[in-house]
Amino acid sequence: MGHFQAVKNENAVGDAGRVYQAVRRYAETLVWNDSRNADTSAWLVTGVLQSPKSTLPEWITERPSKAQFAQSRERQARRWLSNAKIDPVSICGALITSALRSWGEHRLVLALDTSVLFEKFCMIRVAVRSRGRSVLLYQAVIQHASAQVGTLQLLPVLAHVKGLLDFLGTRDVRFLADWGFCDVELMDWLWACGWHYLIRIKSTLILADPHGQRLCKVNEVKLGPRETCCFHNVTITGQRFGPVHVVLGRPTDGPAQWQVVSDEPNSVETFTEYGERFQIEEGFLDDKSELFGLEASRLRDAASLERLLLVTSTATLFLVSEGLQVVEQGLRPGDRSPLATRPELPQDRPSGRAVRTREGTGGVYPVRIAGRY
Repeated sequence: MGHFQAVKNENAVGDAGRVYQAVRRYAETLVWNDSRNADTSAWLVTGVLQSPKSTLPEWITERPSKAQFAQSRERQARRWLSNAKIDPVSICGALITSALRSWGEHRLVLALDTSVLFEKFCMIRVAVRSRGRSVLLYQAVIQHASAQVGTLQLLPVLAHVKGLLDFLGTRDVRFLADWGFCDVELMDWLWACGWHYLIRIKSTLILADPHGQRLCKVNEVKLGPRETCCFHNVTITGQRFGPVHVVLGRPTDGPAQWQVVSDEPNSVETFTEYGERFQIEEGFLDDKSELFGLEASRLRDAASLERLLLVTSTATLFLVSEGLQVVEQGLRPGDRSPLATRPELPQDRPSGRAVRTREGTGGVYPVRIAGRY
C-alpha cells in the first residue's frame, strides 16, 4: 500500500472536538496510507454522532478546515468516499475484532440478512448481537437488484467472517437466518465450520425420518394458538439432508405459524433464540431511514457505499462499546462520557431507533427497538 504515515489528532475544541478525540481511539491502532484519510474518517463518524441532520454535508461541518463553503467540505467527504486506497474490509475487520476481544468469551450470535438499495444494489450483511443491538461484523455491497441471493454469492461473505472468527479463536457460534437462506448447501457449510444454526424454513418443506420415509409437509401440521410441535432427528428436502431438528409454533391467535430448523435439539425456547435475528433488520432500517440516511447519499457505486457504511458501522460500534464501558465501570451520576453533550436528535424521540445519552449520567445506552429483545 506504499508509504504509511502515522495517524495524528487534529487540534479541535468544543463538543465535537471531544467526541472526535474519543472516536480517534478506535482509529489509532489502524494503518492508513495517509493520515488525512484517518482524520476525515474520524470527523465523518463525529458528524454522524453530533449532527441533528442525517446528510453527508452536515457530518463534515464541524471539522476544522480552510474551506469557506459547505460545498468544499462536502467535496472533501466525497473524495474520501471514492478513494480506492481506503479498504473498508480491512479497517472494519480490525475494529470489530478488537471490540470482540474486549467483550469477552461467550457464544457468539450472528445474523445474516440482505437489503436492496436504490433498486440496484444488494447489501449482504452479517451482524453480531451485543446487548440488544446488532453490530456489523462484515458486509458486502453487490450490484444486484433483488434481496434474494444464492449460496454462491453468500459463501465468500461467510468465508470472510469465518476467517475473522478463526483469527480470534472463536468456535462457539450460533448463526441465524430467515427462510430466504434455507438451503442445504448453506447448512452443510455451517456444519463443516462447526457452527450451530437456526434458520426459518418454508412451509412447503417436506420432513422425513432418517431412512427417508416421508412424515409430512410443514404446512400439513395444524397447530392451535400458542401450541408447539417438535420433530427431532429428521431429514429435509429431497436430498434427505440431516439429521436436523425442526420446531413448529403458532405464537398467537392469528393464522401465522413459525417453523425453524436447527442442528441442535429444539423447544419452545428456540423461538426466543431465533427472535434475536430481528435486530439486524432494525439495523437496515437505521441505515436507510433518517438515522443514517443512505438513500439520501446520492452514491451510485458499490465501493463508495461500502466506505459510507464503514462510517455508519464505526459510529454504531463506538456507541455500543462506549455503552458497555459505562455499564462495566458503573459510572456514577456526574461522571461524564465524551457523548454526554450530544444534542438530541429527531431520531432520539420515542419513535426513533437511535442510541442516546441518559440525562445525568453521561452514559450511552441502547434504545429499545419495538420490544424485540
